[in-house]
Amino acid sequence: MAGNSVALIMNISARSLNCLRILVCAGLAATGAACRQARAREGWARHVIDRSSQGADGVRLGDLNRDGLPDIATGWEEGGRVRVCLNPGPAKAREPWPAVTVGKVPNVEDALLVDLDGDGRQDVASCAEGRTRAMFAHWAPRSPKRLLDPKAWRTEAIPASRGKMMWMFAAPIRAEGKRGADLIAGGKGPGAALGRWRLPERARNPAAWHWRALRPVGWLMSLVIEDMNGDGRQDVLFSDRKGPRRGCFWLEQPGADAPEAPWREHPVGGEGLEAMFLSTADLDQDGLEDVVAAAKPRLILFCRRLNVSGDKWRVFPTRMPEEAGTAKAVAAGDMNNDGRLDLVFTTEQASHGRQGVMWLSYRESPFRPDWQPHAVSGVDGVKHDLIELIDLDNDGDLDVLTCEEARNLGVFWYENPLLEPRD
Repeated sequence: MAGNSVALIMNISARSLNCLRILVCAGLAATGAACRQARAREGWARHVIDRSSQGADGVRLGDLNRDGLPDIATGWEEGGRVRVCLNPGPAKAREPWPAVTVGKVPNVEDALLVDLDGDGRQDVASCAEGRTRAMFAHWAPRSPKRLLDPKAWRTEAIPASRGKMMWMFAAPIRAEGKRGADLIAGGKGPGAALGRWRLPERARNPAAWHWRALRPVGWLMSLVIEDMNGDGRQDVLFSDRKGPRRGCFWLEQPGADAPEAPWREHPVGGEGLEAMFLSTADLDQDGLEDVVAAAKPRLILFCRRLNVSGDKWRVFPTRMPEEAGTAKAVAAGDMNNDGRLDLVFTTEQASHGRQGVMWLSYRESPFRPDWQPHAVSGVDGVKHDLIELIDLDNDGDLDVLTCEEARNLGVFWYENPLLEPRD
């Protein structure tokens, strides 16, 4: 009875608080400004996907069970777990998702879904920093019925990766002449580099994986694998936040006739700045793919592509609002369905009333610095990470998928309140 009484009091208190908020807003209806500000700081509804470990550090998408829905791989750094969450579909997206621990890796920093051995099923690769300083392959079970069985997954360290650097990030790249993908990866700290793992035809022999460094890095933040100059070969777009060569760049993959040739480097923007996570989008809708990047302490860089070959760029910086934390990641998408691309960003150090996730819209031009801020998270969480913009509830607007590490909010998504859910 005591527990029921406490619950009843809490419910009454919550309703009273909502009524008080409504009355205050009604009293200020003449201007409406205070109400809009209060709603903005509250943010969007947050739906927890996974909160089973500690220190969720990134959301990477793939389709593990081949049902056409995006699943999520996450490394839980403090908990030492590599986990995959299976998308249950729009009707159950607001509930915790079915999930599996595919491996236990201390200091895990990144995890991604990728078909390493070319068998048509996605495995998981992970990167570890700290004292672990290694990369790992997590081999998926042969039977689809055992995907959620942690005992059916097998974890192996990549021998040549041990002790080479603190590994931070990896991405698959197309490998000519074989079924499985190769990996582009890199790290941070002394001796860190961005490079390519050549996987043998029998990729389940990690001892045969071959590493080739392509470029020194101080602290690799992000990787995007795409054809940057239209020559049909996948290139490597990346951001480096530390050291003498920090900023945003892309490396041009040489032709098949010279596979061991150096990868030519092209600057994109933000040289000399502490560049954080980046992403690509045609922000100005001129037919050319641009780059947007977060840069500390509070900048978002719109790196406008000026030609198809990707060797000419112009940077338009925008300062993040003061009510936000410090820059972490940014992605572009039409958040209010007005036909123009907006910017969603995440932050670190969002404490003392600062907001961790916000979105920006422009009025006249994306080249102007006066973007208008809107809340997503409100005062919710301190250290958010990578962003994916995806309509998880199938209501016709983009939601925000991310994770939070410091307050241990886990992996979750913020529901865009623009439209009502579809039946």
